[in-house]
Amino acid sequence: MFNTLDWVIVGIYCIGIVSLATYVSRNRTGSQRSAEDYFLAGRSLPWWAIGASLIAANISAEQIIGMSGQGFVVGMAIAVWELTAAIALIVMAKFFLPLFLEKKIYTMPQFLEQRFDKRVSLVLSFFWLIVYIFINLTSVLWLGSLAINALTGLDLFYGLVILALFSLAYSLSGGLKAVAMTDVVQVVLLIFGGLAVSFIALNIISESSGIFEGLRIVMNEMPEKFDMVLSKDNPSYKDLPGIWILLGLGVWIGHFFYWGFNQYITQRALGAKNIKEAQKGVMFAAYLKLLMPIVIVLPGICAAILFPVLEKSDQAYPTMMSLLPNGLLGLTFAALIAAIVSSLASMSNSISTIFTMDIYRYFKGNEVSQFNLIKVGRMTVVVSLIIATLIAKPLLGSFESIFQYIQNFTGYFSPGIVVIFLVALFWKKATSLSVLIAALISLFGSILISIQFPELPFIHRMSIVFGLSAIGCWLTTFLQGYKNQEKAINLNNINFSTTRAFNINTMIIVLVLGIIYTTFA
Repeated sequence: MFNTLDWVIVGIYCIGIVSLATYVSRNRTGSQRSAEDYFLAGRSLPWWAIGASLIAANISAEQIIGMSGQGFVVGMAIAVWELTAAIALIVMAKFFLPLFLEKKIYTMPQFLEQRFDKRVSLVLSFFWLIVYIFINLTSVLWLGSLAINALTGLDLFYGLVILALFSLAYSLSGGLKAVAMTDVVQVVLLIFGGLAVSFIALNIISESSGIFEGLRIVMNEMPEKFDMVLSKDNPSYKDLPGIWILLGLGVWIGHFFYWGFNQYITQRALGAKNIKEAQKGVMFAAYLKLLMPIVIVLPGICAAILFPVLEKSDQAYPTMMSLLPNGLLGLTFAALIAAIVSSLASMSNSISTIFTMDIYRYFKGNEVSQFNLIKVGRMTVVVSLIIATLIAKPLLGSFESIFQYIQNFTGYFSPGIVVIFLVALFWKKATSLSVLIAALISLFGSILISIQFPELPFIHRMSIVFGLSAIGCWLTTFLQGYKNQEKAINLNNINFSTTRAFNINTMIIVLVLGIIYTTFA
């Protein structure tokens, strides 16, 4: 349980991170901050900040607690979402980023406005606001508050409020630069904390005979937890359907939706100094992704041995943290808080960017001052966090596994989003109406299939809906004349080449993944 030393360490972390955010986001003497400074860090982010911020934005409560909980239930197979994300990041860096950075956009809806029209941009803007507030913010806040409650006994609502206030304290003033630069510290803490939980758990399992002996015992006692590809008789096959989790379209649709066309992820890369710096940052994030199964999933597997009976699987990681000695417990708790608040800050910053630059500026006209844009952006951050704090418990309090809830729900619309962006980037004939039809087919097709075939694995549903959305997009374009559009992107003007170092690192990551799946499949 927490003691004074733990609270002192957490206090030092909180003061330190707010101080760092204040320092890096200070105004230069005599200069006025622009919207580009606030929302995109003045397009000046170095590779190491981009890579760290990508991981910090991604790894939060729903990942640490939710995926660790799935490790408790399923085992290492759930790590497919982490490991294969490395490939998705590389594809994003090589094929998507050159196009986005060449357009000098602030947001993903802005890109769609340039390629299609304002109708498409507004539809996607409102869609993303709803998803970020009602799915992403609420899930991170709720799981974070559950972790605080499990470790300190603090009331769940007060935990929600504290997390929201802390994320505001360091992100509200400085915008993306404050978020990205502090994320470097957050990622170091996150990785150290997760490794500490895993290593101490393995040492306890081995009765102080070392972590490798502990790992051997875990693998011998629960070999099924290390099956990377589940068999059909596994109770979790519906969520992770065997080899199709690798070879099917579903997991890749989810990845490209999240890593390629998701505002609060791509916003880090949009703030890069240049394309090469952005690609180096994304490659750094891809390597960090390979560590995540040890940091996140392994503690859940160890919990299945040390604490085989838990009320909810999402209690696995907080319960494992109780094994840590005082001092290290405080530091690991600070790492968990770091992961939570960095994601909250990233999401709320992206919400404010989309609302301010795509919705507010459109309805107010382009002559809005830079000062007013930043002011509206800050107000949007506050309002979005208030909404998420108030609805988190009523919306998510009854779910057994928040991670699977998020994966399942986002699967309703991600196929259509991926179709929209792929045709926007690479198909000159796509029209505004055709992509809106694709979005509608994705939503209603997903709902219909999930009702009619509830036992169908959701990644198979995503594959089917992706195909239907693509056909709907093509058919609409065909009926509209099937001709090249005036706003289509000329791919001949885009440089997709990457450096020798990027290509070598790509081969290394593919080789590592091949070894992992060959060994444990």
